Amino acid sequence: MGYKVGVGVSNKHVHLSEEHLAVLFGEGYKLTPIKDLTQPGQFAADEKVDVVGPKGTIKGMRILGPTRPQSQVELAMTDARGVGIDAPIRESGHLEGTPGAKIIGPKGEVDLTEGVIIALRHIHLNDEQAKEAGVENKELVDVQTYGTRPLIFQDVLIRSGSTHEKDFHLDTDEANAAGLGNDDYVEIIKKA
Repeated sequence: MGYKVGVGVSNKHVHLSEEHLAVLFGEGYKLTPIKDLTQPGQFAADEKVDVVGPKGTIKGMRILGPTRPQSQVELAMTDARGVGIDAPIRESGHLEGTPGAKIIGPKGEVDLTEGVIIALRHIHLNDEQAKEAGVENKELVDVQTYGTRPLIFQDVLIRSGSTHEKDFHLDTDEANAAGLGNDDYVEIIKKA
């Protein structure tokens, strides 16, 4: 039996830099946390923005906090295609060469030149959990699901370190394909 990890389905969302938060919501604005996320110190904010692509707009996208060094929009493939953005699958924060989008807030708008991605599915583990699972940071593993449509996700990235907590992050497209929800578990399969 492999190492079990809870599922965290990630809906489309936005991460903002301090600079862009000020443009969109006003100078000195601070995000309003409404729900803590599984990763320590991270939260869903009350604030939302609209994201505009060449073919349409996604209204009311949730912002996740805290602010980051660079703004980033994370979409599922269905969302990206719907607004005409050819977003690559990338690890969060790896934004070089990615497409941009317009973000509209209540006080202003920002034209991102890059930063729109489809997040690479990944597993967060703290150092002790990674040791228990027998995996290392940046390792690729397979994941067996046990939802209503069981399947194996290949090449799932391990993200481990002291600021992580056990969770398997995948987007809504992937979760729906496997019939998974936030109360489900998956199992890590080490590659041979």
